[in-house]
Amino acid sequence: MEQNYHVIKIKYSKGDEIKYISHLDLIRALERAIRRAGLPIAYSQGFNPRMLISYKTRALKVGETSDECEAEIKLLENIPLQEIKNIMNTVLPKGMEIAATDMLSC
Repeated sequence: MEQNYHVIKIKYSKGDEIKYISHLDLIRALERAIRRAGLPIAYSQGFNPRMLISYKTRALKVGETSDECEAEIKLLENIPLQEIKNIMNTVLPKGMEIAATDMLSC
């Protein structure tokens, strides 16, 4: 059974306030923010379901900052891009911000 997903590309930043957290902690922070925002994220099938998120940039070193981090998330429903950006920026930790969102496919 094939499901259609709405693939959203997000560009986010890792600022000075959180530059000393690890890459895995950064990923967890993004996943928690998606849950807090109530986005209809798609999950993998199986015994241990995971959010369908694909990180497109390299892992940042501890102490490194960047404004060019990218990820693709798969949503079950179509939500306006500006609404995704606004909701996510209210629930993300200080030092992490969604700069842009773009629709890749439906």
